[in-house]
Amino acid sequence: MKNKWLQITLSVLSLGLAVLLVIYLPQIVRSLTGKPVSWAEIGALFGTLGAGEIALMSALWLLSLLAYTFVLTNSLPGLNNLQGLTLNAAGSAVSNLLPFGGAVGVALSFAMTRGWGFANRAIVVMTLVSGIWNTLFRFILPAVGIIALLIAGEAPNATVAKAGWTGAISILALCAVVAAALYWDRAATLLGRALDGLTRLLRLKVHASAAFHRLRADTAEIVRTRSLGLSLGMVFFLGFQWAVMAACMHATGAWPGLAQSIAVFALSRVLTSALITPSGAGIMEGGVVLLLTSAFGVPAAPATATALLFGFWTYTIEIPFGGLALGAWALLRRRNSRSAEAEPPSAISKAP
Repeated sequence: MKNKWLQITLSVLSLGLAVLLVIYLPQIVRSLTGKPVSWAEIGALFGTLGAGEIALMSALWLLSLLAYTFVLTNSLPGLNNLQGLTLNAAGSAVSNLLPFGGAVGVALSFAMTRGWGFANRAIVVMTLVSGIWNTLFRFILPAVGIIALLIAGEAPNATVAKAGWTGAISILALCAVVAAALYWDRAATLLGRALDGLTRLLRLKVHASAAFHRLRADTAEIVRTRSLGLSLGMVFFLGFQWAVMAACMHATGAWPGLAQSIAVFALSRVLTSALITPSGAGIMEGGVVLLLTSAFGVPAAPATATALLFGFWTYTIEIPFGGLALGAWALLRRRNSRSAEAEPPSAISKAP
């Protein structure tokens, strides 16, 4: 009971902090950048949104959800896209309401997929594989953002440019090593030795190579046969999400340029990992505004409107949408259970 009430308290505090960060975002922007902005200015920009712009954002958002279903269907053979959409929507709703909501989302995924007839091992593999691909791309995104800025000539001097190239290439190389180790035996052996050497250097009592090899054994078949589908699903998912942000920027007059928009998007996805609030709500918006105004010279009002609008499409709307998906799943499950109970024994025995 203590743990339960502690979790409830932390959830309420975390949600409350997210709401406060959004409510006081204009004041936060003013204190961080020195640029005044008010809710009246932000509201005026929202009032200029046309039906066509809203329809475009809605379509891009739906396409991003559909793209992610291919990550789930490739990590769990036999899962169809409608089930993947329901699973993704329900899990996102939980994650967006609770700090550390990923654990609850995993439990919910188990309940839903078990109800569809999948075995525990297959569900565990799906959770591991989809988590690995999400983590890899979460590392790749900042490198892509840095490279985009460097190509656009945004580095203030040669020293910063050199450091940027070094950091971006190092991140991509690390991701490539992990991906290769998941796919090839020889690379896995080398990475396992390197991990053991690192743990010895840090004096950690962890058998890193053994843990990695167990993870690899569990996911090897899916990784070897479906890595292309998993990667394409993540690329299109993130691509459509970037398109949503680009549409928000154009609609509010905050478009900073192609490379700059990619960098802002990469930062926004990294900040969703800030676990102090559910899915980094409030923190993501503040980081987007700060980068747009300080680094790219976007006025405070359009930058803030963009951050809030993008937060709506990637956070707020997922809560009611996920709630509807979860409610539909629960309703169908109850109806199917009642149908099974009402079916006569003779009919059940003859079922294929």
